[in-house]
Amino acid sequence: MEPDINSTRIFAEKFLALKKEKKAVLLAHFYQVPEIQDIADYVGDSLGLSQQARQTEAEVIVFAGVHFMAETAKILNPEKKVLIPDMGAGCSLADSCPPETFKKFVDAHPGHVSISYINCSAAIKAMSDVICTSSNAVSIVESFPAEQPIIFAPDKNLGAWVNQVTGRNMVLWEGSCEVHEILTTESIIKLKIEHPEAQLIAHPECKAPVLALADFIGSTTALLDYTSRSKATAFIVATETGILHRMKKNNPEKNFYIVPADENCACNDCPYMKMNTIQKLYLCLKNERPEILMDTELISKAAKPILKMLEISERIKLIK
Repeated sequence: MEPDINSTRIFAEKFLALKKEKKAVLLAHFYQVPEIQDIADYVGDSLGLSQQARQTEAEVIVFAGVHFMAETAKILNPEKKVLIPDMGAGCSLADSCPPETFKKFVDAHPGHVSISYINCSAAIKAMSDVICTSSNAVSIVESFPAEQPIIFAPDKNLGAWVNQVTGRNMVLWEGSCEVHEILTTESIIKLKIEHPEAQLIAHPECKAPVLALADFIGSTTALLDYTSRSKATAFIVATETGILHRMKKNNPEKNFYIVPADENCACNDCPYMKMNTIQKLYLCLKNERPEILMDTELISKAAKPILKMLEISERIKLIK
């Protein structure tokens, strides 16, 4: 159902006034609904959001994303208040990696460095040597010597793609994102037949057969950048629907076709990302809850691999 335009405008105006009054900042992921993206102080992928969370001087952080993202903001800003519009906004990928089972997995592979994708719980981060995002996964892996054994968790599809790109043989945890795992080559081939001029761009969380068909593979930010700089005028997009808002905004003259999750809907929505609404956004800042609260020891342990990721990313950027 389309949101009521008047109601959306009213809640957006109320939120913005309250944000100014409370000296808050709104960070939003690319997969959020358009009305939230349009009023955010920063919209980005996991790496960009982590960097922004670390740099912000705001007293209150309102995080429009899923739970592990808001957790990361709190880990990087333990002294600040971090709010999330809906505490139930989880992540199927994060859920696929229970801490107790992961600990046994790590213990079974002595001598391995543990690189965990940021789409995991704070408990998994605390057991990891370094965190990565889809933007910097290849660079983070390549920052270790070729002979260093590595565990990569929790996304098997991203890990397999990184193995292919780097020539590594990392041990992969068997987790996946339901939004990307569900995409099929059949749906893509059908779209390619309907739109032969369109290029296929895909997020590396997609399965290998889907990635094998892609003209370009990259993180949400990389996909956005590619659609702007490419001379192509049409794109088949294999990731979550929310990214189309920014793609269309940046390139109004180009056409975008999302790879559908099923035959009944020309969409591929993450049910968790879409739990956040403009109304919930306003209410969470007004009431200052739900608030992300974490144990100080867990924050301290989880911060180390995140900060290591940010340090490696900055070093790589300086070299380039």
